[in-house]
Amino acid sequence: MKIYVPLDSAAVALGADEVVAAIGDRAQVVRNGSRGMVWLEPLVEVETDAGRMAFGPMTVEDVPGLFGDLSKHPKALGLTEDLSWMKGQTRLTFARVGVIDPLSLADYRAHGGLVGLQRAVGMEPAAVVAEVTASGLRGRGGAGFPTGIKWKTVSEAKADRKYIVCNADEGDSATFADRMLMEGDPFTLIEGMAIAGLACGAVKGFVYIRSEYPVAIRVMEQAIVLARAEGVLGTSVLGSGRVFDMEVRVGAGAYVCGEETSLLNSLEGKRGVVRAKPPLPALEGFMGKPTVVNNVISLATVPVIMERGAAFYQAFGLGRSRGTIPLQIAGNVRFGGLYECAFGVSLGDIVDGIGGGTLTGRPVKAVQVGGPLGAYFPRRLFDTPFAYEEFAGKDGLIGHAGLTVFDDSADMLSQARFAMEFCAIESCGKCTPCRIGAVRGVETVDRIARGDASAIPLLTDLCATMKAGSLCALGGFTPYPVLSALTHFPDDFAVKEAAE
Repeated sequence: MKIYVPLDSAAVALGADEVVAAIGDRAQVVRNGSRGMVWLEPLVEVETDAGRMAFGPMTVEDVPGLFGDLSKHPKALGLTEDLSWMKGQTRLTFARVGVIDPLSLADYRAHGGLVGLQRAVGMEPAAVVAEVTASGLRGRGGAGFPTGIKWKTVSEAKADRKYIVCNADEGDSATFADRMLMEGDPFTLIEGMAIAGLACGAVKGFVYIRSEYPVAIRVMEQAIVLARAEGVLGTSVLGSGRVFDMEVRVGAGAYVCGEETSLLNSLEGKRGVVRAKPPLPALEGFMGKPTVVNNVISLATVPVIMERGAAFYQAFGLGRSRGTIPLQIAGNVRFGGLYECAFGVSLGDIVDGIGGGTLTGRPVKAVQVGGPLGAYFPRRLFDTPFAYEEFAGKDGLIGHAGLTVFDDSADMLSQARFAMEFCAIESCGKCTPCRIGAVRGVETVDRIARGDASAIPLLTDLCATMKAGSLCALGGFTPYPVLSALTHFPDDFAVKEAAE
């Protein structure tokens, strides 16, 4: 009997390890990644003749029932692949997450792994770059910059050494896709980085992971050792004679190190502060050498493109937002978790349809998209398609595709204050608009909370200054939640004034 129990951090936090201990030696246990249905974790799957059956959320007390009539188990959910959450998705990047043993390279190969890398090995570097460019893949870390253009810049740069750096410093609230991918399918990230290395002429890569992700760090380190032993990494990638190797580096938890130049400083052993641009990291990055800095999901998507072709991937999506996006749905929501689908689904369909509305049952008041510095969207904007330009057109941003849902009890003035305070705490201090502006912003919001209406235009002007003058996204994006709260929820600010 084979039973799958996730090693995913969310499942472990909810008791997955205790479930494994309760199963003991009565069955073969495979520690897989999470299927993304966080509200059902620990989600246990039992392999049957009909397919893998899902049970959850499991407790230690539910374990004995797994060894009886499964159809009568109180936590039985049916075949995993038939669950509505799974059937509605287009899983490309996350196709293997939750399916395979994350640390079995044989399992990875059996599910299509390394096909993309094998193809890349037989192509000219420029052709690999062209394939990624034609796919329309854009950075999934926040800015949405075309991946192929960044690769082309690095590949054509003249230098004695180049690098591939994976930004796994996933610090935004309501984001967990990077962690889930690294914990559940680490070889796809390794494969994507190796393809990037071959395409750009880099022989060394680094995965910069936040220290708060101990499981991801452990799994990635073990996967790299296994990949090196099997010739996927090292002095002859898949027997091609071409060199690419990589290692994990652990960050200390500074939010600003999610910004690529701060990350590079940290990677070099320096203080994590923003670098002025130019020069761009693609020309002068790690140790002053041309460097590709891509997010986990961007790099992990490359094997799909190389396996199935640019046209296949480009066929999904909307406008300039091509392919799929792993939505991370959190906050006050009934069905929180990760859901991968093509760009273009409306925000309303995500919140009400996929997410099932609020957990409290109260009306949805706002959804913050793009982490703690993303804009708050009210229900009247729920027809907005989930795509880069479409969100930008409504003064919002997709960011890392994290969504935090709020019900009608939320105080948006308090949320605006949180954004300013967050920036004040996390600022690296490099530029004045962020270092000083955020502190003044907190004070200005507090004036509004005390009933000083004259502070509202001051806050608006301050946001404009921060947006225009900050060197990185931290200070430049902080105005998004503040201005959206002011614009879309004026009653919250007016109520505070009238109460005094």
